[in-house]
Amino acid sequence: MNQPGVLQDRPHLWAFLVGCIAVTAGVAMHLPMFWMGRFNHFHLAEMPMDGGMLWGMALIVGGILVAGYGLLPRDAMHPVHADALLQIAAPEDAPLGAAHWRLMVVLTVALVIDVMKPASLGFVLPGMRAEYVVSKATVAWLPFAALSGTVVGSVIWGWLADIYGRRASILLSAVMFVGTAICGSMPNFWWNVGMCFLMGAAAGGMLPVTYALLAETMPSRERGWVLVLVGGLGAVGGYLAASGCAAWLEPIFSWRILWFLNLPTGLLLIFLNAFIPESPKYLAARGRIAEAIRTLRGFGCDVHAEPKAPAPPAAPGANAHMTHELAGRTWALSIAAVAWGLINFGLLLWMPIHLVEKGYSMAVSSRLLSASALIAIPTVFVAAFLYSRWSSKGALLGSIGVTALGLAGVMLLEFAPAGTMSPVGPIALLIVGINAIIAMLLPYAAESYPLAVRGRATGWIAACTKGGGLVAQLLSLLALVPGLFMAAMAILVPVGLSLVLVWRFGAETRGRDLRDFEAG
Repeated sequence: MNQPGVLQDRPHLWAFLVGCIAVTAGVAMHLPMFWMGRFNHFHLAEMPMDGGMLWGMALIVGGILVAGYGLLPRDAMHPVHADALLQIAAPEDAPLGAAHWRLMVVLTVALVIDVMKPASLGFVLPGMRAEYVVSKATVAWLPFAALSGTVVGSVIWGWLADIYGRRASILLSAVMFVGTAICGSMPNFWWNVGMCFLMGAAAGGMLPVTYALLAETMPSRERGWVLVLVGGLGAVGGYLAASGCAAWLEPIFSWRILWFLNLPTGLLLIFLNAFIPESPKYLAARGRIAEAIRTLRGFGCDVHAEPKAPAPPAAPGANAHMTHELAGRTWALSIAAVAWGLINFGLLLWMPIHLVEKGYSMAVSSRLLSASALIAIPTVFVAAFLYSRWSSKGALLGSIGVTALGLAGVMLLEFAPAGTMSPVGPIALLIVGINAIIAMLLPYAAESYPLAVRGRATGWIAACTKGGGLVAQLLSLLALVPGLFMAAMAILVPVGLSLVLVWRFGAETRGRDLRDFEAG
């Protein structure tokens, strides 16, 4: 759905256009060096950087800063007023219309592009290691830098989404995507590591911003399954797109082409932004009531602005109770997110080596883990059904419980004599559990916080998922990977703690109006 004028409060929109042109031109100035390597299969290691590349890098950095300035709204640092004189009284039980489906498709494509970037890491590492002639320990800095970037990006983009707006944040993230395409021409390994950090920072913000936007545009009755399905399909689609591009293009243009894909996909994101509306709740909170009403009518809602009823006097200690509940909820979701990161980026990656040490064949252990992508697809649909039709809180608790059972089964593998206990059951439980957790965790976070902090709260939870992975990667870099039993037992502690905290502080969000959460 085209939304002309939704960025009309940006007084320097021309600067955004100038920044986009500068970033694109900066990337284009790196293409000649890449094409020069076509006679030796694009082997550019240790080639000197020419003046065009250096000027191109300057254009990219300057262009991103100028584009960010151009997207700043008027009164950018003015706090969001949840107690504005007017509120949008939109029917939260509106049926899904063409505009809703169009937005779902566009945001799913955006998430596929977003997830595709970090998913490409696994496909570039072998070629990069061979070209730069570096050890496994050295090349491990690349995923570590990418994960570090996503942690930083998740927090920063969540904060920016509450200032810039949901739509403008996606635009700025897309501009950064375009700029990081120059990874494909870097002649030095450590330049790649630095650019990989920036790519992670750009990618880290798309998920929380997308979930915040979906939570604020979808009717309550349909919101749960939409959030889970869009996020889940975007994640699975990103991995499939990365593997498909690697199989198709890498043999022809080497691993470097997977980075240059950031140029067309980033520009595609900027184009798709024309079909992404701003969150009507964000517009209303900024005092842009007429635009909020116009956006909601585009979604088929018959709405009007009405005076907000005065809030009843707060009971003694009510504010303290609200703060306590939100703090507890944040701790619960943060610990669950860290535990997920430890399993996904740690335990599952260490599993093949441990299984081989236990006497299982490498082929068996590899097939078990490669099946995780196939298991993820039905898990997304089951999670979406349970989340939206049964209980959002109950479904999240169930996924954490299944993960705990999987960890307990992995611990039993350590004591079972080789060949007497199949690893299929515990690993299948673990994979189903973590796929269900990540399908529901960020949607649940996006639904569980007041408007004023929704973007940054969801961003923080997203950062915690990467934070767990960061700890796991650091253990790998320092050669401190624990044994299978110790790793599973250590991770079982935060999993069990998150189960208790979500049960205590988690709120049931299924079918609830998001305005209910303005009071905590």
